Order: sequence, then structure tokens, then C-alpha cells
Amino acid sequence: MAFWLVKSEPEAWSWQDHVKAGVAEWDGVRNAQASNHLKAMRNGDHAFFYHSGKDRQVVGTLEVVKEYYPDPSDASGRFGMVDFRALDPLPRPVGLGEIKADERLGHLALVRQSRLSVMPIDDEAWRIILQLAGTRP
Repeated sequence: MAFWLVKSEPEAWSWQDHVKAGVAEWDGVRNAQASNHLKAMRNGDHAFFYHSGKDRQVVGTLEVVKEYYPDPSDASGRFGMVDFRALDPLPRPVGLGEIKADERLGHLALVRQSRLSVMPIDDEAWRIILQLAGTRP
């Protein structure tokens, strides 16, 4: 299983929206690097749900339930999407400032490429973020 982080502005699609939907597509990704990360996702992979914009915090976990397929909102036909199932909210959201302050997480794309909306998270960073949230990996 691989781990990921996906970002959304809560005004556009929030953790609460995803929980209410249960399973929903992650669409609208138009960055080539982010799209390549979506293509690499496999059923059963987990992802952090990150509220971007003013919130800037990891708020929950998701599971990939449908692998990459065409995004009908992309007229060019170049981009696709995956479907995620909402798993669990974090007991305590983990803010970007807290992630940046932890030198063990300085290598993450979240810190180094702040505008990237879909990114891999290594196993150790996954565990660290879960610990910061007050849960056991």
C-alpha cells in the first residue's frame, strides 16, 4: 500500500462534503505532476485529506476505491481522476505550520512544492503525521 496527500479548498470540496458523499471522485486536477501521482494510485492506497487555502491542515484519511479513469470535465482528454472513500477524521487536525516545524517532514512535497495538489507521502511521514494528530498508525 502506498500513501498520498490530496488537497482541496474547503469552500470547493471539504472533508465534510466527502464524508457526506462517502465515496466521491477526485476530479479537476490539471497539473501534469499531480496527474501522474493520481495515475500511480492503486485500490487500497490511503491518502490524507488536506484543507488548503486559509485552513492549511490535514483533517482526515481516504482510501482509493477506483483507480485512474478519464475526467469528463477535461475537454482535452488529457487528465483523469480517482475515486476515494472517506475513512476517518483525524482526532486533531495537523496544521502546515506544525508539519514545517518538524524537521523529519522537511522533505515532503507539501513543504517543498506548496502548490502541488496531489503528492506521495512516505511510510515514515505517514506515521509521524498520524502521531501528531493523536492517533496510532
